Amino acid sequence: MRILGIDPGLRTTGFGVVDEEGGQLRYVASGTISTQHLDTHALPARLKVLFDGIAEVVQRYQPDCAAVEIVFVNVNPQSTLLLGQARGALITALVTNNLAVAEYTALQMKQAVAGHGRAQKSQIQEMVKRLLALSGLPGTDAADALGLAITHAHAGKAMARLAAADGLGHGVNIGAKGAPKVSQKASYRAGRSR
Repeated sequence: MRILGIDPGLRTTGFGVVDEEGGQLRYVASGTISTQHLDTHALPARLKVLFDGIAEVVQRYQPDCAAVEIVFVNVNPQSTLLLGQARGALITALVTNNLAVAEYTALQMKQAVAGHGRAQKSQIQEMVKRLLALSGLPGTDAADALGLAITHAHAGKAMARLAAADGLGHGVNIGAKGAPKVSQKASYRAGRSR
């Protein structure tokens, strides 16, 4: 199974692609998508860069599923709203390309990769390097994204099966490769017309 991990950010979004087969992990690619070259007030343009960038990553590496970090409210509510919009653009790009999306908190990723939820960025980088047998440290955003892919490789199948067994799946089915498949049923109701 090929997994795309995404560490959302409005300025810099990290991505990491990992193959998992028979419990073995293999590094495929990682990097960042940056909007720093755009005016910070040009939100629609920045969101388009993120959407197009992830769509390009999906087309190039053909992942089976994706894992995205869940965003929590931080000290600055405006920053949280902007980050949420960036995350929404990224998830929309994934589902537009028919990818199932799993979500994990930073705490879950840190526990899966480093063994404890208070791991520092440098510890995540080092553990990702070790787990994927990389020759050098990945950048912090790419390391977090690779960590999310690793987390999904370890936990994704079990979590999807538990959700389906408990009736908590809400339209989630297990695909051929163990990735959750989300129901594509849409609900449309016409608004007013003249």
